[in-house]
Amino acid sequence: MRRVVRQSKFRHVFGQAVKNDQCYDDIRVSRVTWDSSFCAVNPKFVAIIIEASGGGAFLVLPLLKTGRIDKSYPTVCGHTGPVLDIDWCPHNDHVIASGSEDCTVMVWQIPENGLTLPLTEPVVVLEGHSKRVGIITWHPAARNVLLSAGCDNVVIIWNVGTGEALITLDEMHSDIIFNVCWNRNGSLICTTSKDKKVRVIDPRKEKIIAEKDKAHEGARPMRAIFLSDGNLFTTGFSRMSERQLALWNPKNMNEPIALHEMDTSNGVLLPFYDPDTNIMYLCGKGDSSIRYFEITDESPYVHYLSTFSSKEPQRGMGFMPKRGLDVNKCEISRFYKLHERKCEPIIMTVPRKSDLFQDDLYPDTAGPEATLEAEDWFAGKNADPSLISLKDGYHPAKNRDLKVVKNILGSKPAVNKKNDLSSATKKAVEVPRHHNEHKFDEILKEIKSIKDTISNQDVRISKLEEQMSKITA
Repeated sequence: MRRVVRQSKFRHVFGQAVKNDQCYDDIRVSRVTWDSSFCAVNPKFVAIIIEASGGGAFLVLPLLKTGRIDKSYPTVCGHTGPVLDIDWCPHNDHVIASGSEDCTVMVWQIPENGLTLPLTEPVVVLEGHSKRVGIITWHPAARNVLLSAGCDNVVIIWNVGTGEALITLDEMHSDIIFNVCWNRNGSLICTTSKDKKVRVIDPRKEKIIAEKDKAHEGARPMRAIFLSDGNLFTTGFSRMSERQLALWNPKNMNEPIALHEMDTSNGVLLPFYDPDTNIMYLCGKGDSSIRYFEITDESPYVHYLSTFSSKEPQRGMGFMPKRGLDVNKCEISRFYKLHERKCEPIIMTVPRKSDLFQDDLYPDTAGPEATLEAEDWFAGKNADPSLISLKDGYHPAKNRDLKVVKNILGSKPAVNKKNDLSSATKKAVEVPRHHNEHKFDEILKEIKSIKDTISNQDVRISKLEEQMSKITA
């Protein structure tokens, strides 16, 4: 029987590396042995973790600043240990979070046109982990909600607006956490761990909803991410060290919906997912290729499309959000591939003859507006990300500065105790008042101590003057 070729508009997607003058050259990419992507991009900036002496640093470059990057170019350098992961806030293109070996998470505000001086002062430092912090990821729909996971096997969810840890999941993982991913509306997270388990967790109820032991038999790191329909996609290794990918339904984790063997390379497969087109891109660390698959409702569910290959192996990879792409050129994704000394953009395009906007390639996509405030989410509300049309291209709005109201009372907000929203908002209003009173007391104390010092010095000066007059007499 003649094999019928499956119809797909993405069958002929092709990747193309940009010309040399559009790359970012002379960057010393970090050599830390940690399986994160080392690169994060948004429609304004590309951020890359770099080698830094005496601490941890990363570069933040405006997208248009291509070519050779000067060695003296200012960095973000507030960490005392190497930076392991970075992530741009989806609701503010000037805010980025970083996790480091120094056990802290820092959130930074990048100036409008990029850095002109080294940035050493974060907007807020989040301290709560006892070992290095290797995973950072923002909530997809709620403003100022940030998740971090460390080598202490603890997941913490922070309200960045108050600088507090509101949810701590410290007894769910018995070994190092390899990755954490939010679902589409941020009501659930999925995690993979060195104990070979994939877990689906409701963080606000602090409860494991689904769990699969030995999702992949191999001992090497796994990855798991949520798809837009709620299913899970995982990458890992078989017992024979072959790389695998699998598709799971969280409601029944006994058997995978699909399981495919790939090859015997030992690089961890980093999955990048486009929910608008249902395409999954797999970038292996140390590979020189990007494979891409389309995920559909018909067997075999995960359909291989093609492979983009180049000569150089990749040290890491950044994935541009859909609103940063050029819709006039039918660009459906863009990667920022890290080499040893440079960052090279790779553009994925669907060939089309027409110059008109292609509605089928660009359904409405996640926009930069948050649909929930942090307090709403912690109080139990859910909402999908707000969607925008790319028909006339994406025009960024003015970003507002990230404001952090420190709760100096040190008590956990009542929101975590399943209280209603009104108590949460009331508390949020009280914080600044207490903050001001505290500041007022501090200033009064300082004035008093300076006055005391001055009066003591006056007494001392008059005594010394007496002694001098006796000596001269």
